Amino acid sequence: MLVASLYAYAFLSEFVLLYPVYTLLFTDTGLSVAQTSSLFVIWSVTGMVLEVPSGAWADAVSRRLLLFLGPLLAGLGFALWILFPSYWAFALGFVLWGAEGALVSGAYEALSYEELERRGQAHRYAGVMGRATSLGLVANAAAIGLATPVMAAGGYPVVGVASVLACVACACTALTLPEHRSPGAAGEGRYLAVLKEGVTLARADRRVLHAVLLVAFVTAIWGALEEYVPYLAVEAGVAKTAVPLVILLVWLGATAGGLLGDAARRMPPRAYGLMLALAAAAMTAGALSGHPAGFVLIAVAFGAFQLAGVLADARLQERITGSARATVTSLAGIGGNVVTLGVYATYGAASPYASHGVTFALLTLPYVLVALFSMSSGRRRGLHIEREKGISP
Repeated sequence: MLVASLYAYAFLSEFVLLYPVYTLLFTDTGLSVAQTSSLFVIWSVTGMVLEVPSGAWADAVSRRLLLFLGPLLAGLGFALWILFPSYWAFALGFVLWGAEGALVSGAYEALSYEELERRGQAHRYAGVMGRATSLGLVANAAAIGLATPVMAAGGYPVVGVASVLACVACACTALTLPEHRSPGAAGEGRYLAVLKEGVTLARADRRVLHAVLLVAFVTAIWGALEEYVPYLAVEAGVAKTAVPLVILLVWLGATAGGLLGDAARRMPPRAYGLMLALAAAAMTAGALSGHPAGFVLIAVAFGAFQLAGVLADARLQERITGSARATVTSLAGIGGNVVTLGVYATYGAASPYASHGVTFALLTLPYVLVALFSMSSGRRRGLHIEREKGISP
């Protein structure tokens, strides 16, 4: 029941027909790339402000409750977009969507890990989360595939209604998730106490801090760049009507990456860093190609980044101890929001001066730094093991 409900929740949370066309809605309403980027900044700032407080709330009260409330807020935001298409309605919708992301982030991972651990199946976490993520991407791909005919049949209003209904269904699915938390854990979960515990753990334990930062950087950069794929596609000569197909290709790559989570869960740090470096190279080459075929490379890169994110999250969950799991996971979320905000702000500032391909390439460079750090940490770990065994370097 647990795994099935997790999969259903992951699917419905992404089965939103507005996803592949909302940038087109903004363009048709008259918004510029800079205005659209400012909306993404509003989205990111909202999540950043609410991320850790909502994680502590999940630890102190109920993770299932937050998973129920989140999709309802997103559905309300989508309804506003369709009923009152304007910059300020879009901004309010992004505030509600950002709140949804903050409520779900941390709560979903914490509930999943602890329920699996209660069943003696914590080792399955990477595989379950990888498949859940991939199911979300399948739902996104299905939404992309349906967006074009639904748009042709009823325009933005019908697409909006379908999106709101998906959010309501997702909220209802949250009520089927099991949540077994002992009264002792709930009693200790007073808001301020849990918040302090989570922040202290992340600061005091270097392994947890490194895992938090890794999750933030690995997941946020490509997740932010994904929002600009439609612009890159048009620049590469893809017709507007075919943009959803390009997005579909990219998400198929990401889906494949998520499905590899279980098989790759023991990947050593040096191999992990090499994977990130090769993915960054593929992303850069695809973005700078200026040709639709370049999106094959981008799809491969998205797959590698997705796998890297699944593995980073699994390692973080393995290192967290105590009752503040959602809080610590939310710290990774707020770090991701800070990185995402930087990507949005940089993209918006660069848009008048650089092509989309060049901007993609520049914003992929941080992955090279993360890859070098991971490979160097893997080397230090190897030397440490050798010294413990009495082997000279």
